[in-house]
Amino acid sequence: MDTGDQVEFVEIEPGQFLFVAATRSVTELKGMFGKPKKVVSIEEMNRAIANQGASIR
Repeated sequence: MDTGDQVEFVEIEPGQFLFVAATRSVTELKGMFGKPKKVVSIEEMNRAIANQGASIR
């Protein structure tokens, strides 16, 4: 690792973390998960996230 490298802390168990280098670009994810079954807008995504978060409280 060098100065300026990005790292991630990945929780592998409650209270236990793995320190890993974040070396991949997010653009490498393209195509990994296939085509979406349904296209949704940002507003629909935000609404779903808010609803899910509200149900946890």
